Formats: sequence, C-alpha cells, structure tokens
Amino acid sequence: MSAAATIRPTPEQLAPLSRFERAAFRVVDYVNTNPLTKAGSHAFLRSVGMTWVWTCSRNLIHMLGVEQLRKLSPSRGLLLASNHRSFFDQYIISACLFRTTTLLKRLYFPVRAEFWYQRPLGLAVSLLMSALSMYPPVFREQGKRDFNHYGVRRLVQILEEPGSVVGVHPEGTRNKGDDPYRLLPAQPGIGKLIMDARPTVIPIFVNGLGNDFAHQIRSNFDGTGVPVVLAFGAPLELEPFYARRNSLRTQKEAADFVLAAIAALGEQERAYRASLGGRPAGGPRLVG
Repeated sequence: MSAAATIRPTPEQLAPLSRFERAAFRVVDYVNTNPLTKAGSHAFLRSVGMTWVWTCSRNLIHMLGVEQLRKLSPSRGLLLASNHRSFFDQYIISACLFRTTTLLKRLYFPVRAEFWYQRPLGLAVSLLMSALSMYPPVFREQGKRDFNHYGVRRLVQILEEPGSVVGVHPEGTRNKGDDPYRLLPAQPGIGKLIMDARPTVIPIFVNGLGNDFAHQIRSNFDGTGVPVVLAFGAPLELEPFYARRNSLRTQKEAADFVLAAIAALGEQERAYRASLGGRPAGGPRLVG
C-alpha cells in the first residue's frame, strides 16, 4: 500500500450502525488496511481458498479471452465488472485469474452488509471463503446509507494502488430472471467509482453457475454439471468519459457503457455455448 494515510469513516457515519456491525467492520477493516494482515489474507486465498475453489469447479470451466489479460500491467488498480447470477461468481472469476494471470495482488469485494456484517455466521463465512476480503460493506437501510460515501472513497483509495483488484457487479444485485442474457439496469454507483478512481476496467460475463453449493460441487465430479463459461473482455476505453465533467449523468452513462460491454460478452458466451451442442463440460478449457 502507499504511504498515504488510510481514510476512516467519520463518527457520524459509524453512529447509525449497530454494535455488532461496528465491531464486524473494525475487524474486517483492520485485516484489509494493515499490510501484514492483508498479505496474510491474500496468501491464504492464493494457496488455500482458490485451490479448493478451482478443484471443485475445474471440470466445468471454459474461459474465453483470458489470454489477452496475461501481459496486462495496469498502472492503477483493476476493476473486475461482471454480471451477477450466482453467489459464487466472484470466487470463480478469481480462481480462473489466479490460475492464468499474475494480476491479483490484493483482492477486495464490496458486499451488501446484510448477512456479511450483521450476523456472526456471515463474518465466519467471509473468513473461510474470502479471508475477510469481502470489504467494504454496503448498507441499504436508509439511516445507514451515509456510510456508503465512505465506502466509495475507500475503494477509490484502494484503486489508486497498482496490484489492487476490486470485484463488482454493475447490476447492483443478483439477477434472478430466467434469461441470463437479459441484464438488470446498471447502477450509477459503479460509474461514480470509475469516474473518481479511473481504474483499468475488465468486463466479464459468467454463465452456468448455480446457487446450490453442494450440487455445484457434486456436479463437478460426477459428470452431471453444465459448462461454466467465463468470457473475459479487453480493458475498456473510458477516456471519452474522463474528458467530461464528473456529473451524475456522466457516471450513469459510464455505468451503462460497462454493462453494454458485459452484455456483448454474453452474446459471445451464448454462441460458444451453442457450439458445444450439449456436450458435457469437459473442462478446464481456454478458448481464444
């Protein structure tokens, strides 16, 4: 991390949070701001967390376009922007990038505070699944939303550092519709983050994951799983947006631009899946 002091939430931003929410935030915040604990978190993810994720999914994985990211060397942080169909989207994306690139140095996944910061079980799952990288929290309750202004500022600071990687979903919530290619509208928050931080943005489309944890793992080993296809895009050209005033309109248009890139990758994924003709997953495969 840089020598710049880590920004802190104000007492007014922390005040509406419950006692447990404040305690959970302080624990996770410490892990993600202290260089030694963050290095330990990343080492756990790289050696243990992503190993078991890859082992339990590798037979289903098909990756499109990931080769173009191997030589990427961003001068600022990296924003991974993907569609959101499953609870496991970011885990699979991270596992694939750990296996195929050297881009991931420090991982952060902003998440809704519900469950993850409001229940002991959520904190325990975050520890086991992400080494507490699910940070910073996003609060949806009206009285707590001022905390989110701190969260955006903290992510901007994180994205100033080369090697930092933030995983986000421009749709803002999990898409539960029947059609995986029909995306929800982009939320302006992702546009604000892009305009304020100016990171390298990689669009990603993921399809084939379910939300039944046990079934997802079992299908990887018994040959019943459907292909899990990840289509990776090239870094997006966002300079035309940066040349404009950083207004709400520009932020929304930047968010829509990112979502359109994800949708275009969805069409590539659709064509590739059709070319499989219903054949078993037979992964892992790198295509293109």
